[in-house]
Amino acid sequence: MAIEPEKIKTLREMTSAGMLDCKKALEECGGDIEKAAEELRKKGIIKAVKKMDRVAGEGRFFSYVHHNGKIGVLVELNCETDFVAKNELFNDLGKNIAMHIAASAPQFIKTDEVPQDLIDKEREIQLQTLKDEGKPDNVIDKIMDGKLKKFVSELSLLTQAYVKEPSHTVEDIIKECISKLGENISIGRFIRYTI
Repeated sequence: MAIEPEKIKTLREMTSAGMLDCKKALEECGGDIEKAAEELRKKGIIKAVKKMDRVAGEGRFFSYVHHNGKIGVLVELNCETDFVAKNELFNDLGKNIAMHIAASAPQFIKTDEVPQDLIDKEREIQLQTLKDEGKPDNVIDKIMDGKLKKFVSELSLLTQAYVKEPSHTVEDIIKECISKLGENISIGRFIRYTI
């Protein structure tokens, strides 16, 4: 089946995928642009996971100041090349992550950065609360696991629900951008100021 160049161009604009990838996806999907876009997205997420191990030595700092002037954020977003660091999609991602940090106030980037003593302290508080509620011991362990997992994920930027799309995490949004740009993207560090 011959694919019209106009369809390839349209799909490329929709997905930011390469011309050859767009052509192959359209051929596989019988020329259906929507199905081809979905197929490219599925393949892109898989590729993104593989790319997350690569070194991201370039990047930019992004800032956000809330409209009331009482919350400010600086975030370092890294990528592999300065070409991607200048890309509009990368820049939009950086601005959105800075805004997310202002809104959600994470304390750490990843869940494994949360100190064990902080988790232990939360465990004590939750344990006492559950005992005060009269929960049986065999149920407390199951409840505790869920509460601690939620506690850690709410403190960690990558596992927080993304403010603009709560059905996705910040990590999901980053992986989506990786799949579109074809490079690893990672958060180097961030700081959130409040008055």
